[in-house]
Amino acid sequence: MAPSALPNPSTTIVKRSETSLEAPVRKTALQAISQGVCLPGIPYFNDFEKQRHWTLSHMAAGFRVFARKGYTEGMSGHISVRDPEHPHTFWTNPLGRHFGLLKASDMVLVDYDGNVVGGNTSRPANAAGFLIHSAVHKARPDVVAACHTHSKAGKAWSAFARPLEMLNQDVCYFHGEAQAVYPEFGGVVFSAEEGARLAAALGQKGKGLILRNHGLLTVGGTVDEAAYLFTLMERSCEVQSMVEAAAANGIQKVYVGEQEAAYTFQMASDPEALYWEFQPDLEYEDEMCGGAFRK
Repeated sequence: MAPSALPNPSTTIVKRSETSLEAPVRKTALQAISQGVCLPGIPYFNDFEKQRHWTLSHMAAGFRVFARKGYTEGMSGHISVRDPEHPHTFWTNPLGRHFGLLKASDMVLVDYDGNVVGGNTSRPANAAGFLIHSAVHKARPDVVAACHTHSKAGKAWSAFARPLEMLNQDVCYFHGEAQAVYPEFGGVVFSAEEGARLAAALGQKGKGLILRNHGLLTVGGTVDEAAYLFTLMERSCEVQSMVEAAAANGIQKVYVGEQEAAYTFQMASDPEALYWEFQPDLEYEDEMCGGAFRK
């Protein structure tokens, strides 16, 4: 979504009747950005199996998008998605399979105790990934999906253990409590206590977390939202690093104003708008691989 095309912060997004005293009708973020017919909302199904397959297909597509963007690093990186029927279990990727090859049928279903309870049992899940994702899902019932990879710009910016600054329109999607920093580093996450500390650092309103000397983690109400926010946070780390390099040569930073940043976040943080932000990448991947991620 492009909030710059929306009214400025002083404008109320309402639709008033010219001939009556009817209460104003507020537009959603998706309605506001749609000139003409509005984009449809997030699809939901009245059948758990259909909902599960749709979700796992989008999860696999997310991995393939990450692969195209260069977020792979050996066996590192994982996406988790809460099962729609059994919310105390979640799906994750098999250890050691390239992001760009993943399909819906490859995913592994684990419970909060780390037991594999369904899906692909031919390969294990990532143990460190399980501890991170299980802690996030336990702490945040609203989180359906979480993404973490060892992407290049995220690793670089994580070395500063600093939040991203409001340097442009897009990074305002992480305004305020929507981003956090985990200021510790204890090596590969092999303890439940470390996972719990990561989840606590994210907080109850966090959408993105910068893990010191490690990388990035994002969450969302759909796997599409979490995946889009990861791509945005990674690009924002890249831009921040570029700005820091310019500032080191004496060029002064100009920040987005607090009011404008808060307004942009308000308009951009709508779940349906964030779901749609990912659809162009998903549709491109669908075209490029012939829908292989759905298998």
